[in-house]
Amino acid sequence: MKLFAPESYWNDPRVEEVVGGCGPGGFGDWLIPDTLWGLSVKESCRIHDWCYFIGKTEEDKREADGVFLNNMLRQIQACESPAWLKCLRRHRAKTYYCFVRDFGGPSFWDDKNTDLEFREYGMAT
Repeated sequence: MKLFAPESYWNDPRVEEVVGGCGPGGFGDWLIPDTLWGLSVKESCRIHDWCYFIGKTEEDKREADGVFLNNMLRQIQACESPAWLKCLRRHRAKTYYCFVRDFGGPSFWDDKNTDLEFREYGMAT
């Protein structure tokens, strides 16, 4: 089975410093496991982390999220398991995808803006 990733993922020495697994760490790793009903998709998650790290635009984020879903679906299709289990895994993969698509913005944009782009904003009461 082959997974897609930018060339830099396969040969950049910073990868191990940057990527994790499917969850955000700590308690979040319990909420978002590296497995889909027993199938490890950790490598798909690691590639997604790297794509977020190197991405610079909203288009890069959309592409990273699409690659994430595609890689998980490749892993599901390649494994030897009953059709009903593949169906459950595809559903969970799509849930993971929808979550990063809809709520991954803060993670994607983290550390990408300079201090000059931010200003204090006080809410008037």
